[in-house]
Amino acid sequence: MAEPVKGWMTRAQGETLWNAACRLEKGDVVLEIGSHQGRSTIVLGAAARTAGATVIAVDPFVDGRLFGGSPTRQLFERNIRRAGLDDVVELVAGYSTKLRPDWDRPIQLLYIDGKHDYWTYTDDLRWSAHLPPGAEILVHDCFSSIGVTLGTIVKVLFGRRYTYVDRTTSLARFRLAPPSARDRLRVLAQLPWFARNIGIKVLLRLRLRPVARLLGHHSPYDPY
Repeated sequence: MAEPVKGWMTRAQGETLWNAACRLEKGDVVLEIGSHQGRSTIVLGAAARTAGATVIAVDPFVDGRLFGGSPTRQLFERNIRRAGLDDVVELVAGYSTKLRPDWDRPIQLLYIDGKHDYWTYTDDLRWSAHLPPGAEILVHDCFSSIGVTLGTIVKVLFGRRYTYVDRTTSLARFRLAPPSARDRLRVLAQLPWFARNIGIKVLLRLRLRPVARLLGHHSPYDPY
């Protein structure tokens, strides 16, 4: 159902989202920050239905070429409707950073794929205040975006609240639990892959795709 929907999520990453949502229990809630046209929302919604959970999708649908504004919202709503997930997915249109301070509903799974600058991402991590201990947090474009990776270094590598678990390419999985020294070392082990991704982005902007292919990147788009 999600495959025809435009977006930046691979099939393997979709399976990671699916598995995380399937681990929920009846009555649980997934909070998704950044929905775009609904590619990841459909995966989360379909998986949540099997568990008896629901999804809250947060997206401001900002106007402009990169974000699409109200036309993108219409596509999102159409895609959710076509997938038959209207009863599972609740859309909250707004900025995650503005909604968070007044939020009072518990959540059990957090998926972050909003604005990728350091300040927004680290603020989005603060939604974890509504998660139970040990809950999962999934972050897209981690170790691929400079802002998200910097936020991960500050809040996870040097923090005391989040433990890095694993990643599916750029989709990283964390747990709301204090990290051990070994956990911190596993974050450090991802940094060479991050440096590779930044190098590929530079090569693509310099129109040096043949060189990027030597690094194993065969797409005209940034690594995600």
